[in-house]
Amino acid sequence: MASVWWPCLVLALFSSLAASGFPRSPLRLLGKRSLPEGLVDDIEVYSTKINCKVTSRFAHNVITTRAVNRADKAKEVFFDAELPKTGFITNFTLTIDGVTYPGNIKEKEVAKKQYEKAVSQGKTAGLVKASGRKLEKFTVSVNVAAGSKVTFELTYEELLKRHKGKYEMYLKVQPKQLVKNFEIEVNIFEPQGISTLDAEASFITNDLLGSALTKSFSGKKGHVSFKPSLDQQRSCPTCTDSLLNGDFTVTYDVNRESPANVQIVNGYFVHFFAPQGLPVVPKNVVFVIDVSGSMSGRKIQQTRDALLKILEDVKEDDYLNFILFSGGVTTWKDQLVQATPENLQEAKTFVKNIRDQGLTNINDALLRAIHMLNQAQEEHLVPERSTSIIIMLTDGDANTGESRPDKIRENVRNAIEGKFPLYNLGFGRNLDYSFLESMALENHGLARRIYEDSDADLQLQGFYEEVANPLLTSVQLEYPDNAIQGLTQSSYQHFYDGSEIVVAGRLVDEDTNSFKADVKGQGALNDLIYTENVDVKDMEKALKEQDYIFGNYIERLWAYLTIEQLLEKRKNAQGEEKENLTAQALDLSLKYHFVTPLTSMVVTKPEDSEDQASIADKPGEEAISAVPSTAYQVSYQPPQSPYYYVDGDPHFIIQVPEKDDAICFNIDEEPGTVLRLVRDPVTGLTVNGQIIGDKRDSPDSNTRKTYFGKLGIASAQRDFRVEVTTEKITLWSGAASTTLSWLDTVTVTQDELSVTINRKKNVMISFGHGVTFVVVLHHLWKKHPVYPDFLGFYVTDSHRLSAQTHGLLGQFFHPFDFEVSDIHPGADPTKPDATMVVKNHQLTVTRGSQKNYGKDTRAGVKVNCWFVHNNGEGLIDGVHTDYIVSSLF
Repeated sequence: MASVWWPCLVLALFSSLAASGFPRSPLRLLGKRSLPEGLVDDIEVYSTKINCKVTSRFAHNVITTRAVNRADKAKEVFFDAELPKTGFITNFTLTIDGVTYPGNIKEKEVAKKQYEKAVSQGKTAGLVKASGRKLEKFTVSVNVAAGSKVTFELTYEELLKRHKGKYEMYLKVQPKQLVKNFEIEVNIFEPQGISTLDAEASFITNDLLGSALTKSFSGKKGHVSFKPSLDQQRSCPTCTDSLLNGDFTVTYDVNRESPANVQIVNGYFVHFFAPQGLPVVPKNVVFVIDVSGSMSGRKIQQTRDALLKILEDVKEDDYLNFILFSGGVTTWKDQLVQATPENLQEAKTFVKNIRDQGLTNINDALLRAIHMLNQAQEEHLVPERSTSIIIMLTDGDANTGESRPDKIRENVRNAIEGKFPLYNLGFGRNLDYSFLESMALENHGLARRIYEDSDADLQLQGFYEEVANPLLTSVQLEYPDNAIQGLTQSSYQHFYDGSEIVVAGRLVDEDTNSFKADVKGQGALNDLIYTENVDVKDMEKALKEQDYIFGNYIERLWAYLTIEQLLEKRKNAQGEEKENLTAQALDLSLKYHFVTPLTSMVVTKPEDSEDQASIADKPGEEAISAVPSTAYQVSYQPPQSPYYYVDGDPHFIIQVPEKDDAICFNIDEEPGTVLRLVRDPVTGLTVNGQIIGDKRDSPDSNTRKTYFGKLGIASAQRDFRVEVTTEKITLWSGAASTTLSWLDTVTVTQDELSVTINRKKNVMISFGHGVTFVVVLHHLWKKHPVYPDFLGFYVTDSHRLSAQTHGLLGQFFHPFDFEVSDIHPGADPTKPDATMVVKNHQLTVTRGSQKNYGKDTRAGVKVNCWFVHNNGEGLIDGVHTDYIVSSLF
């Protein structure tokens, strides 16, 4: 649940007299003196530009500020920028009068020695980074001679995380003075295509924002520009101070025609996974709340307020309980209870009466919560396809019962045994955050600091919203064996609605032509397998957008993600394992020029060469084509024999293996008619199809053709239904539904049931071993004036259906015989007629052919057959109208 905030910067540039006794307090001077426009203490900042370039969620940001010293003496000029905690600085340069002084990334210990040498000589002003709620502050100063110009350029990169269905770029803007050329420019390139894009500012009215802001997106590209004039920057019409002081946010999301997207460039790949339309997995959640004396006052009130809001969002399928801990442990209920309206009302009453008292017994509280969840699963007190989580909130350290952090971690780890995640929320600063973080990480969760502020209750509520809607559990992303190196994390306990899983790696063979990725997960109703097949060469062609893409972005994304995850693992590692993780992360940090907790950037300043240096460190939390990809799927290959199917207009084809021949017939009915294709009263399986017609009569025919446009497949025993249309596939398990697209490649499993979609080709439905149906999609030109999209239905395995199976197709699943004689020329010389004896009927039949699209969904395979006229009369039992039913189910 990493933070998704993307603060591009807070920028402040100011000066103080370097060689005088003036105090270094330029902030107190701003707006207090009558100065020429754009000048503060004789320093003119004439340009500030922030260029943010995003390619496939990976952001490359360059902050450039230019200033000139208008004084007749040297001045010290300061440059401030606030960056996201999740960002890595990659470069910083000072340019004075055309001479550039670069920053160099070095191992932290090496950089520290160089910095301490400069400090000991009293020659450095320093470069400091401090940690805030979402930002880290970068500050550097430099002595600028009279009349000289200076340019500061800072570059950093990060991977944008998806949060509540959007990527959010949070830009903190604070130039502290009027700037002649102030501009924020954001360019976004997303191969999947951009679906939404918006921007807004907290510090300026919509009227003024409208004329300074432009935003647009089309296809794969999006653009935002914020360029206020001097007058638009003024805090009032006659003021010389700036109103640019607040938040500028850009939000966007991408098209998700398919739940997965794989991109490959120069031997590196990234796999994005974010399915939609799945039902929410029910949760079993235990809130473990610190009510010790230190929580008194506003903290406990904000906790109550947040829990009351959370209870309003809990779903009725969820189960919950509360555990309060101080010196002892108190539970609301002895076991988990369902979130019925009555229980939620009782829970609200309990929460309203929470009071602070006593000490802090974290160990016993967590062990009680773990036991409660384990018991609920073992005794089947909660739904089998539910998922469990613990959310603990504390503001201090354990000080009663078992209070040794390492022992508490060991107890919790042994009790959970990896079954469910633990989320730790640390309220305020007076706690051992590293303990909470380590304990959460080793139990597949995460830690989040809740800041003591007026919005603490909203912070708590916001965290719950992130984990409130799990769509999948036990998510595994799999790739071909021995084909991938350097794979980032590929297994996750949960996928939460509105988020995104990102996996990256290197291809062993850069010249490979194809690439396959599978995603497996357990949903609320069934198990799913999504498959993505990529043609590597076509993919690389589709991603050549040089105007928007910055170089080897997937390789840098992989390096960023790998370093981030190595650093997370390192927090809980010991001994040799920690040394190895450190060495790997350090090597990548130096190779890709990232400032991480293991490296520092040394900025050599012009005054005294190597002896005058500043150092940038990365503080920890404790410190104060419009086609996304060209994918080719392998369609299902039905067995050679026997086969029964209906396809086209609608043509029913029955293969008779004993004769090495086939019989076919048509059914002519009006659009909207529903026909019974298969019905087995023993197994409870039924298949019905609804007829559609041409958009209008064909100019080449006197009749309007008909097809199957919708199929309904149901299992009464399993209370399961599948509705397949030319637009989507909908699965029902009882009353709960899952909607999938023909653009998906996914396998859904539940008990012995399996549903596999091959993107834009077919869907295979299997009921255990012995019953398999395949529905083929015929996707025509959307604007075709006559022919619509339609479906074909193929029975590729029916041997487990009972002898009582019937229907237009089902009646032929059992052996039957026929004889053909008297073959003679017919009305069409290319199609001879004959006499057929079948089911004690003598019929006149015509030799013809149809197409079998089970093997080749595009061209089909020719199948010769004997055609029975008049809606199959004499071949089918009864007449065709006997098979008309009222609805799909």
